[in-house]
Amino acid sequence: MVDAFDLEHHGDLEVGEGLVDLAVNVRAGTPPPWLVDAITASLTELAAYPRPGAAVDAVARRHGVSPDRVLLTAGAAEAFVLIARAFRPRHPVVVHPQFTEPEAALRSAGHLVDRVILRPEDGFVLDPSAVPRDADLVVIGNPTNPTSVLHPADSLRELARPDRILVVDEAFMDAVPGEPESLACASIPGLVVVRSLTKTWGLAGLRVGYVLAAPSLIEQLSAVQPQWPVSTPALAAAIACSNERAVAEAAQAALDISRQRVHLLDKLATAPGLSTYGAASAPFVLVHVRGAAELRESLRAQGFAVRRGDTFPGLGPDWLRVAVRPEDVTDGFVKVLADLLR
Repeated sequence: MVDAFDLEHHGDLEVGEGLVDLAVNVRAGTPPPWLVDAITASLTELAAYPRPGAAVDAVARRHGVSPDRVLLTAGAAEAFVLIARAFRPRHPVVVHPQFTEPEAALRSAGHLVDRVILRPEDGFVLDPSAVPRDADLVVIGNPTNPTSVLHPADSLRELARPDRILVVDEAFMDAVPGEPESLACASIPGLVVVRSLTKTWGLAGLRVGYVLAAPSLIEQLSAVQPQWPVSTPALAAAIACSNERAVAEAAQAALDISRQRVHLLDKLATAPGLSTYGAASAPFVLVHVRGAAELRESLRAQGFAVRRGDTFPGLGPDWLRVAVRPEDVTDGFVKVLADLLR
């Protein structure tokens, strides 16, 4: 049943005082000082209404597109609400397991949502033929939360149709070295790419993201967006995170995350009774272990918060999502995890 999953549950609800946070996918040690300085400097302009032009231009330059292909949003979550309001699909489809906010937004707007469920035995890899041909709005994450799978861009291109809106959630793409499968700069009819500055830069509390799409689609989304949706400090962050220095720093962070993820997977392989499926490419990994609900509570008692998996359609009570963290944090976590499993 559609209501069997709590689509409104997110990782921040797992975190508590005194717990090591392995539940939220925001990069540790962020935001960096130079970004805090840029945001702080914008506070002298709070008396004026936000002017998005410079931030739109900066994001457009960062992706090599024209400014009329960019729409700034109050985080990726607002983008999904705008998509649900702007478009009136007859047969919307969400590919799961994935971030639940897109489906929640579609349902809240009155849409009847169909699901395509990817299977662990297939490594959670997309088979484009599994998506109904008559689907006129399709949502998929890349890399996908919570499976950490990076779908080939060519597979996503197969989903494009002249009469279909294809929404690709790339909130974690900047954590993939080189972003090889990104469609951010692609010119594909009906394509809507959603990006976020939250994960790499530690800006969950500021709410800033953006949409990349054809000008006509940007106009439709903008028409249902409230006035001044992105605050002046968030606009300053968008500018600061789009320059060459920031892009280079993000690229290095992606390499660091990849190294830390390899370390996490190697350590998890030593824990008894625990399995992973598919090739992880994001700053988190999805694990399968019997009794995950009880294990999660035991980990909390030992000081570690991980993300439950049973709120994601396609998963059940034996799944957990674990954020990638520096090696010393991983070592401490896996030692406790292995002791509990034994």
